[in-house]
This record gives sequence, structure tokens and C-alpha cells, in this order.
Amino acid sequence: MIKTSICEILGIEHPVILGGMGTGTSASLVAAVSEAGGMGTLGVSNLSKEDLRKGVDDIRERTDKPFGINFLPFLLREDHFAEGLASKPPVVAFAWPPRDMDLRPLFDRAHEAGAKVMYQAGEVADLVRGAEAGADILVSQGTEAGGHVGWMASFPLIPMAADAVAPKPLVAAGGIADGRGLAAALALGAEGVLLGTRFLATEEAPLHPNFKKAILESDGHDTLLTEIPDIATARVWPGAMARAQRNAFIEKWAGREWALRQHQAAALADVQKARAAGDADNTYLLIGQDAGLIRDIPPAGELVRRIVREAEEVMKKRWIG
Repeated sequence: MIKTSICEILGIEHPVILGGMGTGTSASLVAAVSEAGGMGTLGVSNLSKEDLRKGVDDIRERTDKPFGINFLPFLLREDHFAEGLASKPPVVAFAWPPRDMDLRPLFDRAHEAGAKVMYQAGEVADLVRGAEAGADILVSQGTEAGGHVGWMASFPLIPMAADAVAPKPLVAAGGIADGRGLAAALALGAEGVLLGTRFLATEEAPLHPNFKKAILESDGHDTLLTEIPDIATARVWPGAMARAQRNAFIEKWAGREWALRQHQAAALADVQKARAAGDADNTYLLIGQDAGLIRDIPPAGELVRRIVREAEEVMKKRWIG
């Protein structure tokens, strides 16, 4: 059985974490990952205070295992943050603060609420910033990941970040979808992995079946870094690009971002209509390059156990045997 320092820190059985994606997590998915021995994380920045509290309550009804909630500091609202801390989650995760934000007060408040702090970034200097501010666990996110990412790939980023934040533990994210990825991350100096896209293609993920089908059909090469989703939603992420599937919506506006800015409101209405209808070609779908490794839609708990089992087999075959 694979046991690392984050298992002890978080009180979990397996070093596998569900990323706190804003529109890709739900109480049932979080609880399923935690119940299987990993750690589920609920993305809460897009939730109302009432839905945040309900989400945490729903998780606790489904499992007594550790879980986390994830905030985006550039969208932080004081009353919302206070509500999250009042719910006493075991872990509070953060990603994408403004460059000039002092992280220590946020981390201190999370610690005072009894939570461990997890901080994700895509640059070594930003991870060091999180470590110095008091984060218990750092997450290096490679540009292969889906959603909002930086520019450095996981293979060089993981060992660089592990060295830079030591002795604090590092978790690797970006491009990881199976046990081979977990084994590779451990070999590069990480203490565990955080997955997003892979968990979107599970039974519990709150995505329309057509979006899950699009992930299965992806070869991983059909993603690109783009500003188009952010222009359409009129939301600027600090220092980030969005990795999205190259579909009809992206192709319509690629090279015509200036026109999208002029027609932003109408484009957003079209995106929302397509999303509600399950039209995966005419809205944006934020998925990572590791979609090319995904070929089924299992229960999330089964996936956690499979990843660990595969990693153990790889490590035994390659390193021990």
C-alpha cells in the first residue's frame, strides 16, 4: 500500500486528491472520493453561502472521512469565506490569488478554524510564496491540466517545486489520469496527486452525459490554451490561460477575440443555452491533455482504488522487481 506524508497530514488512506473544480464537483463526488480513502474537495467560489453550507452538510451526511473546500482568492468575498470557515472543513484549499495579495491572513484564519491549508500554483516562485505564508501542502499544477493553468509542464515543474518547498510536501497536478501518473509523480518528488479531468468522467461528476462523452472521445491533442472562455464570461483570472477542448465554440472565436469582446453578452447567452442543453460543441469544455488517457466512466471510489492499484503494480514491476 502506498503511504506518503500527505496521508498522515490529511488523515487519508491513499495519496489521491480530487481537485476543487468550480463547476465539476458535487457533494456526491467529493464524498465518494473521500469514502474510498482519497480526499475529495468541493469547489465553492461559485456557490452562494447557502449552497456552500448545504454542500458541506451533504458531504458529511455521506461520509465521515476528511474532505476539503476550495476558494479562489481573486473572487473572495468576506461573508462567503467566513461561512466556509464556519462550516469547519478539515482542509481549506486555495488557488489563483491576485499577485499582490497577502496570503498569510487567509491561511492563518483557516488554521484558526482547525483546517489544514493546501495551496496550488503553476510557478515555483508562487509555490514558495504559499509555503512561506504557512500552507501545509503545496500543489504544483502543470500546464497539461484542464481549466485555468500556467505555462510550465509537470515533468520539470514537479521536481523543481518539490526541492523549492521542502520539507513541506508537494502534490502534483496536471496530466495525471491513472496509476502510471501517480507512480511518475512520486518518482519526481511529489507526495501524492491531484486530479481534475479524470474525475469529471465518473458516475458522480455533475456534468451532462454529453460532456462526459466528449472527454471519452478526446485524444488529448484536441485541447489548447485560450482566453476565449474568460472573454465570454467576462472574468479575468490572474495570470492564467484556460485549457479547453477545441470545438465549434472555440473555433468560431479563435483569432476573433476582438469580436467576441464586442458580442460578449450574446455569446455568453449562447454558451449558457448550449450548456443547459448538453450541447458539448457550442459551449466551452475545460479539460486537460490527459483526456486522451480516459476511456471509461467508473464510480469515483472505484477509480481511486484503481489508480492506487495500478501505481503499486508499476512500482513493483519497474522499481522493485
